[in-house]
Amino acid sequence: MIKGFGGIFWRTNNLDAIKKWYSEVLNIEIENWNGAIIKPQSGNETIFSFFTEDDSYFPTDQQVMLNFQVDNLDDTIKHLEQIGVPLAREKEISEYGKFIWIKDPEGRLVELWEKS
Repeated sequence: MIKGFGGIFWRTNNLDAIKKWYSEVLNIEIENWNGAIIKPQSGNETIFSFFTEDDSYFPTDQQVMLNFQVDNLDDTIKHLEQIGVPLAREKEISEYGKFIWIKDPEGRLVELWEKS
């Protein structure tokens, strides 16, 4: 029945700053309607997963965490270093792939993932 996610929506305290950050840091082209259409590429997957309230994988005061799949995590890290965005947690490698975490201007943890 479900073909995929239709969108991710959330509120922000500073629309201009958030749009600029996601555009510059993650190269998401934010349109005039304050959003972007990210079209799936071959090999891309969208994960839908639940976590318990006390799971420490991401901050317990953050109800939702964004995860963006990237082609090459090392290239992404170089881009982040060049524009001065620090990692919130260092790169981890697991059977699911490679992961890093950064924080957006409002302190939300954002996960970047290179699939194995």
